[in-house]
Amino acid sequence: MGGFLIVLIFSMRILALETSTESGSCALWQEGEILAADCPADAPHSATLLPLAQQLLASAQSSFAALDAIAFGMGPGAFTGLRVACGIAQGMAAALDKPVLPIGSLECMAYMAGGERVLSLLDARMGEVYLGAFLAREACAPQVSGAIRLLKPEEIVLPDDWPETDAAQVVGNALLAYPQLAERFCRCRCLPQIRPHARPLVELAAQAFRRGEGQDPALALPRYVRDKVARTTAERAAAGGR
Repeated sequence: MGGFLIVLIFSMRILALETSTESGSCALWQEGEILAADCPADAPHSATLLPLAQQLLASAQSSFAALDAIAFGMGPGAFTGLRVACGIAQGMAAALDKPVLPIGSLECMAYMAGGERVLSLLDARMGEVYLGAFLAREACAPQVSGAIRLLKPEEIVLPDDWPETDAAQVVGNALLAYPQLAERFCRCRCLPQIRPHARPLVELAAQAFRRGEGQDPALALPRYVRDKVARTTAERAAAGGR
């Protein structure tokens, strides 16, 4: 039985789509190997993501019909990007009669960091930051500590029981968007270059698939966190124009 399960794990094929930021990507898990590619920077994800996925599958000598599941970055992140990845994943999965695997953007960032305690900070624009605190789970999907939140930069602090040393990692582009955060967490290990990407996403999706966490395409939804997506002219002026 054990040998049979190992064959199943490594023979599965999962396509992952990540467009929660301006840096879109897709990745393919195929028989224990990962292929990944980035969307062109000069075109919208809605125009480039599906052709990129087709190219990735062709390079792996595979096809959409051979997939066992489709994963997508469910956010939080850019509203338009989240809808693109979710919509394409739902459409493909429904047509192929396959499950979908929604994977969190902040979870992906924590998984990329690989530390025992990771604070993922993603620029939410409008003077706010998406935040998630995560604890390591022995190379498995990080466990969120508390809730995924939307906060102003001045409201962000480490969890009370976390040491303010390099044992705590703070990752994400919010460190660049709001330099005061990098100053505040100067004693921690700061990794501003870490952003959501399809490569770690497909690894987490493979783990979720093994646990039987695939969903009906019709039930899969993005994780928005923020309800309001735009400010009035008066609100932008009050916030200094950002």
